[in-house]
Amino acid sequence: MDVVTPGQASEHTGSKYLGVLVAAKYARELNALPRDTVPAGLEKKLTTKSIETLAAGGIEFRLIKRRRKGGL
Repeated sequence: MDVVTPGQASEHTGSKYLGVLVAAKYARELNALPRDTVPAGLEKKLTTKSIETLAAGGIEFRLIKRRRKGGL
């Protein structure tokens, strides 16, 4: 069994927290795909596969600044 730690995910994101957030978002995207279009070889849970993919550098992402509501 391979173990991927949040520290390994942070190598490509800059922080552990951001690494876990990116992996979770990617897992949600995989889950939203129809079952017949999910990439082959996904016998593992989607969360495990997503954090392994992130640790390997296989997920490209970009941060978008949120707009604040109100006039302040």
